[in-house]
Amino acid sequence: MRRLLRRLLLGIGLACIVLYSAAVGWLMWHESAIVFAAPRELGARRPNGPFEQIELARDDGTRQFAWVMRSSAEPDTRPWILFLHGNSSTIAHRMNIVHYDQLRALGLNVFAPEYCGFAGLDGVPTEGSLDHDARVAYDYVRSTLHVPPERIVIYGWSLGSAVAVDLASHVDESALILEGAAASLVAVGQRRYPFMPIKLVMRNPFESIMKIRSVDSPVLFLHSREDAVIPFDEGRRLYDAAQQPKTFVEVRGGHVYASERDPQFFPAIREFLSNRHLLP
Repeated sequence: MRRLLRRLLLGIGLACIVLYSAAVGWLMWHESAIVFAAPRELGARRPNGPFEQIELARDDGTRQFAWVMRSSAEPDTRPWILFLHGNSSTIAHRMNIVHYDQLRALGLNVFAPEYCGFAGLDGVPTEGSLDHDARVAYDYVRSTLHVPPERIVIYGWSLGSAVAVDLASHVDESALILEGAAASLVAVGQRRYPFMPIKLVMRNPFESIMKIRSVDSPVLFLHSREDAVIPFDEGRRLYDAAQQPKTFVEVRGGHVYASERDPQFFPAIREFLSNRHLLP
């Protein structure tokens, strides 16, 4: 009887190990789909105001495009927002367009690059590839549009916030705006899958908390306490690690809709940029 029980327990243990290993393997295999969820089509929506779709020249020959949206008021002297969107969307996503329209209403120019592997562009998205895509966009703004660093504001939303932090840690900019930013995507993943060795298997960790100290421009953090995607305390943890000057604004509306539902969202951006003499 004891021998039978021992065999039964051993069999159950082995089955648990096999199932756990299979679950870990599944997470590793599907990481790209979970983290990036890159849409294959650009989508039909377009900005409400005038815009231009331009091709970004790359040394590797990979096709990448971006939308250029100029302010109706003094576009040659107003700052440029380099807008880096999040996962599961393209530059044509409705909520991204809400951002473009409202940022232009503040009197800002907007430059929105698409990532390779998104919207029908070739490539497989990775942390490194998105960082490179953002750098290509920044170089275009600097060299082709001839915008000086003191007129460039880097804006990152959700996953794009990690890309924005990486970019800002390597280039010169006048300010950095982070919406729904995570200190670490590994930490977010560990919360979602508490029994999985996320740190060991995640190939795209997006550890913004390791890079934010290298950002020496003013930073505005916008985060909703109702955010069910990136926990509020993850945003606070990243804020605590950043250098001064920095500003944290708690908004309402969750991870996706804060910019649309909180009437103080864009006024907070205006105040932040006005305090840095970037807007009148």
